Amino acid sequence: MTYNEKSQRFTLDPWSSDLKVEDYERLCQEFGIKPLKPLLPMIENPPHFLRRGIIFGHRDLELILEAAKKNEPFAVMSGIKPTGDFHLGTLLTMREIIYFQKAGGLAVYCIADIEAYEDNNIPFDESRQIAIGNIADALALGLDPKRAYIYRQSKERRVKDLAYLFGRGITLSTITAIYGERHLGLYMSALIQVADILLPQLKDLGGPKPTVVPVGIDQDPHIRFARDVAHRFHEKLGFIPPSSTYHRIMRGLDGSPKMSKRNPMSYFTLNEDLESIKWKLMNAYTGGRATAKEQRELGGIPEQCCIYELCVFYFVEDDKELLDMYMKCRRGEVLCGDCKIKVVEKVIKFIEEHQRRRNRFIDTARSLIEEEDQKPSYL
Repeated sequence: MTYNEKSQRFTLDPWSSDLKVEDYERLCQEFGIKPLKPLLPMIENPPHFLRRGIIFGHRDLELILEAAKKNEPFAVMSGIKPTGDFHLGTLLTMREIIYFQKAGGLAVYCIADIEAYEDNNIPFDESRQIAIGNIADALALGLDPKRAYIYRQSKERRVKDLAYLFGRGITLSTITAIYGERHLGLYMSALIQVADILLPQLKDLGGPKPTVVPVGIDQDPHIRFARDVAHRFHEKLGFIPPSSTYHRIMRGLDGSPKMSKRNPMSYFTLNEDLESIKWKLMNAYTGGRATAKEQRELGGIPEQCCIYELCVFYFVEDDKELLDMYMKCRRGEVLCGDCKIKVVEKVIKFIEEHQRRRNRFIDTARSLIEEEDQKPSYL
């Protein structure tokens, strides 16, 4: 996301890793995103990422909540660009997908290998191998393959057909207004992504039906584009404008505005060596004071601490435990080193169990990819 001082407006770029958000309320107002908090009374036993405001905004989530309440068909659609192992950002999105799947939705999960080729220049044979690990991660986290449709963009003929169909109704000025001037391949991959988002609404997948797409705020241009296309093709195909949820951007472990693959110290993956993860966490940026004496006298600043933020987002489910952690830091009752040791124990326990489960699902993931290999491809 960038800020244009001349127009005093924000610009969201789904293909940029340069993202910093300081005022989510203003961002929601500017892009017409509704705050999620007013919907919490409609949600029974909301998970921590909803009740803590990690998911801060939405478009038409009421449609999904109503469908779930009435046991009516709906879908949750998302995907991953196969450029590497699962990291913390993909962990949050997958937890959302699993939450909506358990609420009764069909999970449609896309391996975005066309976008990986266009945006990251990753060959399809390389992204195929990465995808096996990505799918194994998703299954290990709890995605139920029996109630999911998992596919690769390059192998899904319906997605490419939809993109071709949509292209006839989209002018260059429309797509430029959304994404700015980009090379033609990215415009084509954007049409493919819109087709991904609307795929669950095809009749052979039980549609048309409400569909929710969990994304980071930087991906909102794809959502707006898909909603516009759904309106244009409502009469012909019956599409319902897709719903969406938006999660906050977590800072890098080193204190940088966002975790980035360009900065290995800012993040870790779910398949990373345990000693590497420990080292990164023990060297993570905190809200501690310059000396232990100052920490005990003045207290720490958990709002600035990446270790505390890690617990808010992922590793402390119990709100009382999280509040206790916050207050002990504020009162200076705990030093950063001691706090890090406790958090490292939680993280490593989770990662160890995840990696064991992931290894058990590798063969299943490979089988799913091999099924995709049987589909014809022209790439």
